[in-house]
Amino acid sequence: MRFVTLLVSIAAAGVVSVLHAQSSISPPSGTKTLAATLKVYAFPGAGQAAAQQSVDETECYNWAVQETSIDPFHVANQAAEQQQQAAQQQQQAQQSTQGAAIKGAVGGAAGGAIIGAIAGNAGKGAAIGAGVGAVGNTARAQGQAQKASQQAAQQSQAAAKTSATQMTEFKKAFSACLEAKKYTVRY
Repeated sequence: MRFVTLLVSIAAAGVVSVLHAQSSISPPSGTKTLAATLKVYAFPGAGQAAAQQSVDETECYNWAVQETSIDPFHVANQAAEQQQQAAQQQQQAQQSTQGAAIKGAVGGAAGGAIIGAIAGNAGKGAAIGAGVGAVGNTARAQGQAQKASQQAAQQSQAAAKTSATQMTEFKKAFSACLEAKKYTVRY
């Protein structure tokens, strides 16, 4: 947590020094403010300079992290990891159906050969058993893969909802702090 706070402070100091070096007449450099990066739009209601706004945003960011125990950059990293895990689970579920037909055919052929031998035609029994085993095992594997894929999708949706809720809570705290410093804020 302190490391992230340090990084934010260093980034803000860099923005402040760049903004301070520019004259007030020069056009915007295209560098986003901390608030804009978070998709929070803050207008200086008391005529604060860009350098002061950067300092205020950094202070409010740190305050909001302390108050909510939510760090937006950490939330974004977690969301990306969860999306990657969900994609891997879906891929594993799809790969689990590969080879299911062969496994079912082998098992079915063995069972069919035994039954066919009793009935007097082991070859025919093995062929029928292989076909039934392949179809049955493939259907079973596809059902399991579909269920696993649905579970991964549900987990991904739940993680996205949690991330969105956390970001909203953070933005409320961040905005409240900026409003107390005489900024008009929208997100």
